[in-house]
Amino acid sequence: MDSGSIGSEHTPESNCPYNIGSSKDRQKTFDRYFMTDAVLMSTEGAQLQPSGECKPKSPRRFHFTTMMVSAVEKIERTNSLSVSDVHTEAVQAALAKHKERKMAVPMPSKRRSLVVQTSMDAYTPPDTSSGSEDEGSVQGDSQGTPTSSQGSINMEHWISQAIHGSTTSTTSSSSTQSGGSGAAHRLADVMAQTHIGECLALTGEQGALGAPLLASAHSPGCGGSCVHASFPGVPVSSRVSAKIQQLVNTLKRPKRPPLREFFVDDFEELLEVQQPDPNQPKPEGAQMLAMRGEQLGVVTNWPPSLEAALQRWGTISPKAPCLTTMDTNGKPLYILTYGKLWTRSMKVAYNILHKLGTKQEPMVRPGDRVALVFPNNDPAASMVAFYGCLLAEVVPVPIEVPLTRKDAGSQQIGFLLGSCGVTVALTSDACHKGLPKSPTGEIPQFKGWPKLLWFVTESKHLSKPPRDWFPHIKDANNDTAYIEYKTCKDGSVLGVTVTRIALLTHCQALTQACGYTEAETIVNVLDFKKDVGLWHGILTSVMNMMHVISIPYSLMKVNPLSWIQKVCQYKAKVACVKSRDMHWALVAHRDQRDINLSSLRMLIVADGANPWSISSCDAFLNVFQSKGLRQEVICPCASSPEALTVAIRRPTDDSNQPPGRGVLSMHGLTYGVIRVDSEEKLSVLTVQDVGLVMPGAIMCSVKPDGIPQLCRTDEIGELCVCAIATGTSYYGLSGMTKNTFEVFPVTSSGAPVSEYPFVRTGLLGFIGPGGLVFVVGKMDGLMVVSGRRHNADDIVATALAVEPMKFVYRGRIAVFSVTVLHDERIVIVAEQRPDSTEEDSFQWMSRVLQAIDSIHQVGVYCLALVPANTLPKTPLGGIHLSETKQLFLEGSLHPCNVLMCPHTCVTNLPKPRQKQPGAAAPAWGAWGLEPNGCAFLQFLFLSEVLQWRAQTTPDHVLYTLLNCRGTIASSLTCVQLHKRAEKIAVMLMERGHLQDGDHVALVYPPGIDLIAAFYGCLYAGCVPITVRPPHPQNIATTLPTVKMIVEVSRSACLMTTQLICKLLRSREAAAAVDVRAWPPILDTDDLPKKRPAQIYKPSNPDTLAYLDFSVSTTGMLAGVKMSHAATSAFCRSIKLQCELYPSREVAICLDPYCGLGFVLWCLCSVYSGHQSILIPPSELETNPALWLLAVSQYKVRDTFCSYSVMELCTKGLGSQTESLKARGLDLSRVRTCVVVAEERPRIALTQSFSKLFKDLGLHPRAVSTSFGCRVNLAICLQGTSGPDPTTVYVDMRALRHDRVRLVERGSPHSLPLMESGKILPGVRIIIANPETKGPLGDSHLGEIWVHSAHNASGYFTIYGDESLQSDHFSSRLSFGDTQTVWARTGYLGFLRRTELTDANGERHDALYVVGALDEAMELRGMRYHPIDIETSVIRAHKSVTECAVFTWTNLLVVVVELDGSEQEALDLVPLVTNVVLEEHYLVVGVVVVVDIGVIPINSRGEKQRMHLRDGFLADQLDPIYVAYNM
Repeated sequence: MDSGSIGSEHTPESNCPYNIGSSKDRQKTFDRYFMTDAVLMSTEGAQLQPSGECKPKSPRRFHFTTMMVSAVEKIERTNSLSVSDVHTEAVQAALAKHKERKMAVPMPSKRRSLVVQTSMDAYTPPDTSSGSEDEGSVQGDSQGTPTSSQGSINMEHWISQAIHGSTTSTTSSSSTQSGGSGAAHRLADVMAQTHIGECLALTGEQGALGAPLLASAHSPGCGGSCVHASFPGVPVSSRVSAKIQQLVNTLKRPKRPPLREFFVDDFEELLEVQQPDPNQPKPEGAQMLAMRGEQLGVVTNWPPSLEAALQRWGTISPKAPCLTTMDTNGKPLYILTYGKLWTRSMKVAYNILHKLGTKQEPMVRPGDRVALVFPNNDPAASMVAFYGCLLAEVVPVPIEVPLTRKDAGSQQIGFLLGSCGVTVALTSDACHKGLPKSPTGEIPQFKGWPKLLWFVTESKHLSKPPRDWFPHIKDANNDTAYIEYKTCKDGSVLGVTVTRIALLTHCQALTQACGYTEAETIVNVLDFKKDVGLWHGILTSVMNMMHVISIPYSLMKVNPLSWIQKVCQYKAKVACVKSRDMHWALVAHRDQRDINLSSLRMLIVADGANPWSISSCDAFLNVFQSKGLRQEVICPCASSPEALTVAIRRPTDDSNQPPGRGVLSMHGLTYGVIRVDSEEKLSVLTVQDVGLVMPGAIMCSVKPDGIPQLCRTDEIGELCVCAIATGTSYYGLSGMTKNTFEVFPVTSSGAPVSEYPFVRTGLLGFIGPGGLVFVVGKMDGLMVVSGRRHNADDIVATALAVEPMKFVYRGRIAVFSVTVLHDERIVIVAEQRPDSTEEDSFQWMSRVLQAIDSIHQVGVYCLALVPANTLPKTPLGGIHLSETKQLFLEGSLHPCNVLMCPHTCVTNLPKPRQKQPGAAAPAWGAWGLEPNGCAFLQFLFLSEVLQWRAQTTPDHVLYTLLNCRGTIASSLTCVQLHKRAEKIAVMLMERGHLQDGDHVALVYPPGIDLIAAFYGCLYAGCVPITVRPPHPQNIATTLPTVKMIVEVSRSACLMTTQLICKLLRSREAAAAVDVRAWPPILDTDDLPKKRPAQIYKPSNPDTLAYLDFSVSTTGMLAGVKMSHAATSAFCRSIKLQCELYPSREVAICLDPYCGLGFVLWCLCSVYSGHQSILIPPSELETNPALWLLAVSQYKVRDTFCSYSVMELCTKGLGSQTESLKARGLDLSRVRTCVVVAEERPRIALTQSFSKLFKDLGLHPRAVSTSFGCRVNLAICLQGTSGPDPTTVYVDMRALRHDRVRLVERGSPHSLPLMESGKILPGVRIIIANPETKGPLGDSHLGEIWVHSAHNASGYFTIYGDESLQSDHFSSRLSFGDTQTVWARTGYLGFLRRTELTDANGERHDALYVVGALDEAMELRGMRYHPIDIETSVIRAHKSVTECAVFTWTNLLVVVVELDGSEQEALDLVPLVTNVVLEEHYLVVGVVVVVDIGVIPINSRGEKQRMHLRDGFLADQLDPIYVAYNM
């Protein structure tokens, strides 16, 4: 495996002076192994004296190298495996440690539909391709490698060792069940009927309790009679809560030590800032000196330019083979001779210059750029085109073939072509035919690409140049020869320009370093369009008249041994490969006896700079040494697009001189310091040298950040090269060019090292003893986590060492970092094999996390497995890293397994806050206008008002009920209502035998019957309680709620319609509750004919008028008492605020069972005399336009609705505004459209509603909200004459500390809050500290306290819980005005005096509601409001339609509803975790992805979060996916 770059045995100090370790007496720096004076070392190991004489190597330096090597040999002997296995052993040892700790990670729960195992045949194996960037796997790579007598590296040995050698302690309580208990279906039903059901569900027999359950006495806003309407007891054995407990236990384990220092982030949020570890290793060596390569020996017969070389060989040796191409069977397809290459290149050059465009206006002139688009299996055509461009003096830009319009990274290639001004693309016939075409046969313009003319370069399509035409062959100069594309870390593509002199010098340097001679044969497996493949296989080969055997990638996929077979067949002297090709050959070589590699004098490993290529080199040598391969033949090289070849190991004849090795401490490397591993045996990186500096070049290493200062001898830096043979610029990007190609390294004193500029190579490393260059990583793969540097390749190596190739494809792993909360976080994405089970994959993932934690001492933020073949690829099959990262961040990766570890990784969260006692501030309250006289103040009781109206205006219509078609279903005049109420009163007294003060439950659908029954109760002196009827399709879950309210309210009788009466006694009802326990049921469809002897008149206005029962958003059922005086005062306040008169019409689309909805539906019309047009919200489900059409038809000025109605209209009518306009819908007469709610105003919804219906005449000022709660059913309500509701922006971080800080719109962390309507007449408000009960000033967030004539008089309680009663309904301030009696609303908010004025000229006081005290979550000492977190989460991904959050055992649980395929469920987990961390500084404990409609909503459109919590803990949600974040 590639994983073996890290050794686990440390080298004894006595044997290795390469130890710059932790204890002082052992610290030995590199000083004595590097030059300590201005002496430069030649690559031969001799020191060049100023005079230029050569001295032999210093014995000391040689001694060091030998000792270092002997130390490495010792490691190898100790392990009896090659160095590459050391890493696997280290990983296994690390995992064993974790096993001892009994670390348990709860396994995510998946719905079965997500887990279905596909048979192996249904999968295409991943394109085992592996590309230029990455490793790949091979078909049949699971068959194992026979071991040679030398003890070769056997992949399967590792696998079996991993399987049998260490098991994991990870628990795998798989939860792939869907469905669940019957209760789950009941809950699902309730959620499907949220508009009817109050979302109460009782499990087991608790639906039929004899005595009600009393709620806890803590929560303001519900009291002794509050019954917790959610699941009364969560079963402890529930699978979900067991997993959460497991997670909590895991998280209790000590993490890394907490950090001490913090910095202030704008406001009082204190984010931890990573402080340098005082014990971290620091470089102690002397400053390094630049290293000079050997002199580039100018050979007399070297050609003056590459074109001159081509001309020479094309004319002197036209028959000499230049390039042999292979078909997919490994048979020679075509041999290109030097003669053909010369003549065809000339033909291409002539046609480019003279046959494109016109004579006067040629399309291509010398110096212009043209694209070369050739497939990887056609190097000959590409080579001809490349040399044709050189001869024509145009600049070739070789790129990949765009296979589809959506290729990974194709758009960025297009940007490069556009910026280079490319208008012509040269291509082959076959490639041209294969490009996507439009119906007319034209090649479409690829996304982001410039418009191109496609020009086919096959000879048969070209004109013959005239006999007198010859290309102008000049000596190499500073003109651009070609542009090589380079893909950056972020996915952008840059063009590196290489001049003609750099091209020639590079060929000369490679010829000298590799000892190339004429007519040698070289086998090339690499991509010939760029990098090492281009430099050796296309350019240097022509300079030396070499014969290149080109192995296409498609052949390697079919036959991984093909390159070795060609080496044997052609007795090749040189082969250019990647470590991937060596690995494939290892896996596939079986017992091929006819392999003989003795002809090879040089095996160039193009990615030898990759720290884990060492394992492939070792393993390959072990297996093929018996086949004639010599150790000194393996020549790793380091290269970069900017600096071309940086270093290459020279082929030597001295087989006794082993290559350089270093076993470095991984811990030291993360701080950029070279230390030999001393104590920690697991955490090491074994690196091999990549040879010496190139001839004619100078190399140094500089600090990667800041000014390019020379590193110390024991410090890792970025390698920089000063040579002619490098790139010169990024085309068209002068700023980036300056930073990369024009670097002047300086010494610590600031003096420049050289007058010539250096080029940054993008490689991290150091120059070791003997001038050997060591590379430990790439700048592009660098991830700086908490101030420590980690290399992506090292992380990949560790992941692969955990049971390699058993669960994931080798080389199909992407490692990158994402920035979350001011630090980089490591993400690993791998392709999972289709045959691995859920448990297997999860165990592998948790073990990878443990291994990386142990070996690299860094936490992985997210580990995701995706199905085989789904990651975006580069053209040669490697993983396209930036595209993968982009998909991850967009939530389009569609993983099949995800494991997030934010608890482990995120160590810079704000410090948990200590609660400060609330600051006493000058308090001020606000109050509405005092109610002035009314025409009928003599009537204290509503029953009297109705009688008066029946006498004075008998035929005035009070109520009109509409059906779903918008026609009048029924209506009531004053006298009709009066007479009907009388008959009901008689019925109650005669048939029900009820006394004054008896309670009557009214179980009616929204309509006229409910109103008549209510006034009938008042006439009879009974106390009515309105109850939502059970839903006929969902009796099992809705009927227990009805039964509960009837019992808790102690109703002596139940009045209803005939239909519901039958329903209550049905067989289905008997299955849900005990129907024998119902009180007497009266059917009001059959009323007596007579009138009562007298109508009851209460003796005292403070006696009970009715009971109002409702479920709060926290799931508590609470009944409050409304006296006659409060009821009349309430109606009077609304009449004054909304200016209601008998001539007015008001449209009401609300549920009439509690709160302001009930008051508006049943009471206000009788009090004020206006006509109420009643629209039951349930009718909108069949006709969403019903409410707005009624408002338009009746020319209504005032209308009331709920958030659920507004949402239904916004979603259901969004696309119908034009057709509604055509139907004559006109909302221009609406003055006030009030949303009735008990929560913070939903600005986004009200604004989108206003915007949507603006075209239909709705004035944006008309839409507003109201605010009421249990203690006072309406505190604020936007009237007709008051100023428009104001919106302020507050700092969300300040709110967490109960502070109010106003900020500008759009500033970071700003939260818009809209005023909750105008304070009602007669209402006084003050803001108080909920803990100390002291008054608060306007800069503090506190509890809203209210004093008003229409406050409820208390909770309706059976046992009389006096303490709660007095706390909520008769509280007094602890200081200041201690006389006034206030009611506590249980809601947090603040008051602001605005610049606006009321109708009477007073400054207007605005109340802003922030959220319910009960629902606020105390986390890390700060107060969070669920709605804020939910808003962030909903914004995180387009598929999240709704979200609810709650806490359980101090873990934050986020439930999201997914509107999309189940495959998207796992995409949401990282996005949800990221957004909550970024915006709220909180770590999400559990992410639950559910179907649409699972989050329960009550009739007012408010989320029932506690109800959801209980359903989740009882395992009744049937989630699609549950992720437990570590």
